[in-house]
Amino acid sequence: MLRKKLKSFIESVLEANLRLPREGLVFGTWGNVSAADRSLGVVAIKPSGVPYAGMKPADIVLTDMEGRPLESRLNPSSDLPAHLALYRAFPELGGVVHTHSTFAAAAAQACRAVPCLGTTHADYFHGDIPVTAPLARSEVSRDYERQTGEAIVRTLRRLRRKPLECPAILVAQHGPFTWGKTAAAAVESAVVLEQLCKLAALTILLGGRWKPIPEYLLDKHFLRKHGANAYYGQRDDSGR
Repeated sequence: MLRKKLKSFIESVLEANLRLPREGLVFGTWGNVSAADRSLGVVAIKPSGVPYAGMKPADIVLTDMEGRPLESRLNPSSDLPAHLALYRAFPELGGVVHTHSTFAAAAAQACRAVPCLGTTHADYFHGDIPVTAPLARSEVSRDYERQTGEAIVRTLRRLRRKPLECPAILVAQHGPFTWGKTAAAAVESAVVLEQLCKLAALTILLGGRWKPIPEYLLDKHFLRKHGANAYYGQRDDSGR
């Protein structure tokens, strides 16, 4: 039973990774998806620098929750320590994605949080898409990837944002990270994030204001999908 569960888990992580190029969110070998199964004590993640084309279940790298490899023949993504920082901080997370998708990465390079400019945004984020502070020289020179993850955790806690109400962040001068209860949900967040950043950029190009919608409209759209009394979708709809 455990072997079957692990096999299904690995296949789900492979499929989540393969969706990134299909959605146009990665170029070359940029980007990665991981998932954590705490019942198995396992994290699965894309191997470092391996092309998506032709990737197989055997290529997915398994580690324990501390990042120690478990019989994998390939090295894990170099971003693994960032993913692990998120899993340690937020036990509700089961999947993490990192990409350099065009519009989200542009916002990260501009070091600008993306305010909720419309109801499309409010359907997925209960507020703006935050941006971290740029990493200091000492953070870059020592455990860079782990420090990236810690910067994300620090920003969410400082802003008092719940991860599942804010399923993405922009790492300043770097790129986006997204997350969810599963790897598939984390990829969905990455798809949505890119679209929202694109909409925000086009809004500004069309002369729109960089001003969030009223809080009552934000609450209405977010809570009708994700609140305690949500009524959007079907009864078995898991939302994100």
